Amino acid sequence: MNADIALAVRAEALFVSDVQPSDPVTPATVEAAVQQSFSQYGPDGCAERVAQEFGEHPEIAAGRMAWALCTVQG
Repeated sequence: MNADIALAVRAEALFVSDVQPSDPVTPATVEAAVQQSFSQYGPDGCAERVAQEFGEHPEIAAGRMAWALCTVQG
């Protein structure tokens, strides 16, 4: 899998998790959240939930995705 695609898939999983931008996050917290989302929804299900949020709440979803991308990169 391309590194950029892997990053995007992990960001989608973090996006749909219960972790909030205001929560203190560690690499372990991020990894646990990503794995929980993958277990619960699968990669395709995470993408579907992200798309749904962008359709229903684009003004909120854009900021959350920016946070998720920055967080999984770090």
